[in-house]
Amino acid sequence: MSVNLKGRSFLTLKDYTAEEIEYLVDLAIDLKKKKKAGIFENHLKHKNVALIFEKPSTRTRCSFTIGAVDEGAHPEYLSKNDIQLGYKETVEDTARVLGRMFDGIEFRGFSQDTVEKLARYSKVPVWNGLTDEDHPTQVLADFMTMKEKFGRIKGLNFVYCGDGRNNMSNALMIGCAKMGVNFTVASPESLFPDEGLVGLCRTYARESGCMINITSSPEEAVKNADVVYTDVWVSMGEEAKTQERKALLKPYQVNSRLMSLTGKTGTIFMHCLPAVRGNEVTEDVIESESSVVFDEAENRMHTIKAVMVATLGD
Repeated sequence: MSVNLKGRSFLTLKDYTAEEIEYLVDLAIDLKKKKKAGIFENHLKHKNVALIFEKPSTRTRCSFTIGAVDEGAHPEYLSKNDIQLGYKETVEDTARVLGRMFDGIEFRGFSQDTVEKLARYSKVPVWNGLTDEDHPTQVLADFMTMKEKFGRIKGLNFVYCGDGRNNMSNALMIGCAKMGVNFTVASPESLFPDEGLVGLCRTYARESGCMINITSSPEEAVKNADVVYTDVWVSMGEEAKTQERKALLKPYQVNSRLMSLTGKTGTIFMHCLPAVRGNEVTEDVIESESSVVFDEAENRMHTIKAVMVATLGD
């Protein structure tokens, strides 16, 4: 299949086919090899990209900055204090202005509606660096890491333990359903994912030949898992719920006992980072040979670069 993503925005994996997602993963693997060999092809030469951050970031900011520079582009960082996005100026007007000055726009913030408006009104490719609802660039990095470790994505058994209705759980469910990865959420019932999203993902799963399962039992969930994944128990903006979440999610901690219940020696542990060691994951697991969290972190850069090259590059 010939894949052409030029001019497309990257807002959610709902908008992308399995073939297009695999294409981006393979492009990232190729760009990673070239970077390590000192080969830079300047696919984004003379391009200017705006990096809008309402929420702080380590991996996303660094990945977009380095990815842009590696390919010859100029990245301009714009914090919430640098522009009037949605405050003194509407999102629509900001989008129109930035679209006339920049060739592409990254947004990391709160509302999925904001990133969708930026794409609709700017008329340039817009990339979702994270919203409260979705985190598609992270899932690309996760898939790239899985392909490096297992040689494939489709057919693997993937388990997410923790807050089942946060952006990471949502994005992983969408991506796994699209790619034919058997996906299980282990979460307290009060934090089960949105039923509408589960229904949509089960439609994708029927097409790709995988299963979507939701359970409150982490012990049952991890049986036969190839990947065990977790995220922080308290998302940005929910700090007031810290003690409540710690009590609710303690049974879903990924520790050595839970990892042993997979029944497989090759199971890997994944986390999007930053991690609160001792909460969602224990020190011994995140530092174990099963842990690939820093491969994931590096692969954010390569997959984000791939997204920019594919949608904006010459």
